[in-house]
Amino acid sequence: MTTPDDVETVLAHLHRAAEEGQHLGAVASLRIAEPLGLDALTIDLINSTGTLELVWCDPADGPGHDLDNLQYTLGDGPTLEAVQQGYTVSEPDLVATDQARWPLFLPAAMQSAARAVIAAPLRADDGTFGALTGYRATPGAMTASQSHDFHRVRDGLLPLLMRSAPIPATGASGDGDGLRRYRAEVQQAAGVLATALAIPPDQALARLRAHAFRHDRSLTDLARDALTRRLRLD
Repeated sequence: MTTPDDVETVLAHLHRAAEEGQHLGAVASLRIAEPLGLDALTIDLINSTGTLELVWCDPADGPGHDLDNLQYTLGDGPTLEAVQQGYTVSEPDLVATDQARWPLFLPAAMQSAARAVIAAPLRADDGTFGALTGYRATPGAMTASQSHDFHRVRDGLLPLLMRSAPIPATGASGDGDGLRRYRAEVQQAAGVLATALAIPPDQALARLRAHAFRHDRSLTDLARDALTRRLRLD
């Protein structure tokens, strides 16, 4: 689909896909953000090593991708809080938000267009396995109807997403679950670095994140440099 869908149409597609036993890939082209009053929407799932993996964005390569990568690099922000605490996180005005809440994310987010955020955990019987996060370029709380619809969409996505979580941490795409691995190169670079330095993958990933933060670089660009041997992290 190339135009935004109304919420009821979105829910109908989600329910039909769930009844047919499909994965998220079956509805990946749905345009969901706009009818919810949002400018960007993302889905993160916890992979098999416990790391959040971005698997879906609406728009596909819009601001949600960059804001999610920002949280991933900094280890701070609303998506991570929603996953760690297991409750919906909402800030209607990021400019007015107490900086102590997300001391790393907020200053960096002010360099983006995001001015409001909502993040809801994705939960199953055995716990939280990801998050649905929405961003808006204008400050202001969601209406009661928009908030209700946001959570209805979250609940409609759950059956499709539970068939894919936890996802492998190999950095591979197209494993039959229909999910796009937005950070595949980062996972691959962490694996290469872990082998080269004889350290665990999580330590290798931490080194990549620290280097990206210290040098104010995109983690994806840094990973590409590591994979092509243009960067050494000894």
